[in-house]
Amino acid sequence: MLKVILIFQRINLYYTIFFYRNSMENQLAELYAEPAGEFDNFVRMSCSDFEYLLQKISPMIAKNDTDWRDAIPVKVRLAVTLRYLATGDSYRSLHYLFKISSQVISLIVPEVCLALNDVLKDLVKMPKTANEWLSKAQGFNFPHCIGALDGKHIMILPPPHTASEYFNYKGHLYS
Repeated sequence: MLKVILIFQRINLYYTIFFYRNSMENQLAELYAEPAGEFDNFVRMSCSDFEYLLQKISPMIAKNDTDWRDAIPVKVRLAVTLRYLATGDSYRSLHYLFKISSQVISLIVPEVCLALNDVLKDLVKMPKTANEWLSKAQGFNFPHCIGALDGKHIMILPPPHTASEYFNYKGHLYS
């Protein structure tokens, strides 16, 4: 009987260590500690900006632990949402990355987006009149464009004799 108890304790310890090592909160901490900007690339935001947002929205999105399970930490909830907004990954893809069910992610993302909207509504000003929209669009010199949050380089084959115009810092030809 004692042998069976010891085996179960060892299995329980193994699973505890396994899940601790592989939990997203620990992976975020490792990314955060990386000097090469891995965290910035993961959520497309600096560590200081992430901490600022985390501090602002924590009271709005924090959940309580229950007897059945621990709540998903606020840091992970924000990271899931930022990763979704940064990459456009499907909830299923985020499920594999964060080890959170797609159904829960489908609840987290809108909730955190509403909290972000609440917190940042005074920092982001949208044009209110047609003239403001037009003046904003003219500043981009690109038809029907009124703003840009991030850019995506797309590899192309350039027109003949124009390769130098399409060469960028990544060492390829992009539009």
